[in-house]
Amino acid sequence: MFCLCTLHFWCVLSGKRALENRFYVEDERIEELQRELIQYKTLTDEADKKYEEVSRRVQMVEADLAKAEERAEESESKIVELEEELKVVGNNLKGLEVSEEKAIQREDSYEQQIRDLTARLKDAETRAEFAERTVQKLQKEVDRLEDDLGCEREKVRTVTGEMEATLNDIANC
Repeated sequence: MFCLCTLHFWCVLSGKRALENRFYVEDERIEELQRELIQYKTLTDEADKKYEEVSRRVQMVEADLAKAEERAEESESKIVELEEELKVVGNNLKGLEVSEEKAIQREDSYEQQIRDLTARLKDAETRAEFAERTVQKLQKEVDRLEDDLGCEREKVRTVTGEMEATLNDIANC
């Protein structure tokens, strides 16, 4: 029995040592796990802080994005308004170009009329000068003829007077 007890003692002792070794290993493992837990808590806290910072930044960016989208919508509506205004201005410009072309055509027509009227005026002035010269010549001729007529009347009076005197002389005789 002694052998059995000794054997049993050695078995228990070796089981105890195995348990103590295991306990020691597990204790070291617990300490290591506790260190890792502290590290992970630190990492988690840092990650939470980073998450909060990123979350805050995301909110700021989202707010900026909302403002930017609002400005973009306003800009797009302004662009549409400006495009419509540009179309109106373009149409007005086309109308002005057409009006300018018509004005140029009218101007050309008026210039041609002015040239024609100027030529007609010169012709009329030339004819008027010729007519004035002719009138002056005719007036001189009329004046000369009136003078001749006056002379001839005087001659007729003289001859008539002489004929009357002669007829009176003949009648008295």
